[in-house]
Amino acid sequence: MFDHVSMGVADVKRAKKFYDAVLAPLGYTCLSAGDTSLGYGAKSVALWIGEAKRPVKADMESGLHFCFAAPDRKSVDKFHKAALAQGGKDNGKPGLRADYGDDYYAAYAIDPEGYRIEAYCGKPG
Repeated sequence: MFDHVSMGVADVKRAKKFYDAVLAPLGYTCLSAGDTSLGYGAKSVALWIGEAKRPVKADMESGLHFCFAAPDRKSVDKFHKAALAQGGKDNGKPGLRADYGDDYYAAYAIDPEGYRIEAYCGKPG
């Protein structure tokens, strides 16, 4: 349905360091980098991160989060580990989420800007 999603951040350099690390295990890289914007994806940009004067404020009750497709469960684990190593906060350790399905394996973190992010793999273990 979506071609891409954009999020605003206060610090593009900090976002690049964070997202380079957390998206690499999932097979995504920074395909476009400038002083005020970054574009991430596998073959084309699907996530734009741009400098914003007023980034969306963190709100744990808003329901807003970004879920990244993961090729396997190990990459979900690596995503979570990288997020914490780069200054993110734990929002759900890697594991099965039976409420979402028998093979719903995911991990959740909060990035340095306060955005909630998730890596998900739906393949059997």
